[in-house]
Amino acid sequence: MLLYNSQSFPFVCPQVAGKWYLTGVCSNFKWFVCRKANMKSGTVMVEPTEDESLKVASSHPLDKCWKIDILATKTDVPGKFTYTIPFTGFVTEMRVVDGKPDEYGMNHYINTGRNETFVENKLYGRSLDLSAEVKEKFNQLCLQTGILPENIVHLPKTEECPLECFV
Repeated sequence: MLLYNSQSFPFVCPQVAGKWYLTGVCSNFKWFVCRKANMKSGTVMVEPTEDESLKVASSHPLDKCWKIDILATKTDVPGKFTYTIPFTGFVTEMRVVDGKPDEYGMNHYINTGRNETFVENKLYGRSLDLSAEVKEKFNQLCLQTGILPENIVHLPKTEECPLECFV
């Protein structure tokens, strides 16, 4: 299955810079399935590097605010990045699937580690309010990548984690 089509969605690294909100997520990962009811929207800061990799700082409220910093390294495939999640050891392949840089973005992830592989998709918005059309596109992406309908979550709005989470 071709998730990213450079002719219909030209990915340009500098356009993704700045603040995004995580508004939707779906996965077949057992950890997610067990915790999805408690998840809330989060904040993501993206900063492109000189080599067009991406520095990403994510802050998510799940019981309490927590932060993850990663460096998603550019590959030879437009819109495809790789990184390792520090505290889990999962190696992640991230593909930018669809988006409008001033409105929304959808990413597809394949995570491998601990003798397992799982997929997840995430929906990001420049605001917490995305259109029904964008949400439906996300739902379709989740279904196309093998996620069960009950594991598609449009996250409830919450207060942002304090700015010191990004320091």
